[in-house]
Amino acid sequence: MKASLSILIPTRNDKCLQLVRDLSLQASKNKGLQYEIIVADDGSTDKIVIAENKGISDIDSCHYIIRGENVGRSAIRNYLAQIAHHQWLLFIDGDMSIQDNDFLNKYIKTSDEEKVVYGGYKVIGNMKDNLRYLYEKHSEKAHSLNNRLKHPNKDFHTSNFLIHKDLMHKYPLDMKYRGYGYEDVAYGKQLQESGILISHIENPVGFNRFEENADFIDKTEESIRTLKMHKNDLHDYSRLILLAERLEKIRLSLFISHLFQKHQQKWQKQLSGRRPSLFLFNIYKIGYYLNINPTLL
Repeated sequence: MKASLSILIPTRNDKCLQLVRDLSLQASKNKGLQYEIIVADDGSTDKIVIAENKGISDIDSCHYIIRGENVGRSAIRNYLAQIAHHQWLLFIDGDMSIQDNDFLNKYIKTSDEEKVVYGGYKVIGNMKDNLRYLYEKHSEKAHSLNNRLKHPNKDFHTSNFLIHKDLMHKYPLDMKYRGYGYEDVAYGKQLQESGILISHIENPVGFNRFEENADFIDKTEESIRTLKMHKNDLHDYSRLILLAERLEKIRLSLFISHLFQKHQQKWQKQLSGRRPSLFLFNIYKIGYYLNINPTLL
């Protein structure tokens, strides 16, 4: 029984008052549970979001901390782990939602021998004109519990996981992953190399907030630059890297690279429109990756 729990929510420009209310309600109903909910704002720029999130501090055992500087996805999670008071840490991203009234209890009931537990995510909604929605929905089956169990440390996301505080302090997230993307992939690898196997359960959070198509393309490009920068570290943990190498072996990489250079703006416009294509998006990603000059990163 995990009777001491810190629920830690990193956020940036996400309204998460309802998320905190839902978690607080579940935690308060669990008799004997010592808990706190800490939301750390990683340099939000949206004043409306900040104003609403300030209401978090009015809820019992809940705290909203505003940090003016955006320190990045790894650093903000390490910061939350350092200020947490309880034995177990439950990380949930600020743009997620709680779908199950038994969400917290499922984590609390996991064995103490399981030092890191990932619960997964579920795509909510039906937005066929939204590229992020289409991408996540298409990927959902690949991240089912059965598939996650096949490669437990390779299929891990920091959006919804439980970890023992001592372990998090011993193995913090790698701070060199400051930009968007792949800090969770690197953490799964780091834990595996330290002999720590990530456990998986069926306890998803809801994923129902999707940025505009053009914004998602920008975030995707940033994540691919991050991947290219850390190519050697992430080699066996990235399908995009392996695909690029296969294309090089069959001498297609140069063709796709030239094709991307010729059509990048046209493809961006198509992907940002009302009928985005996942097939084109995948071509765009590999083309963008092949055209990155690592010496300019």
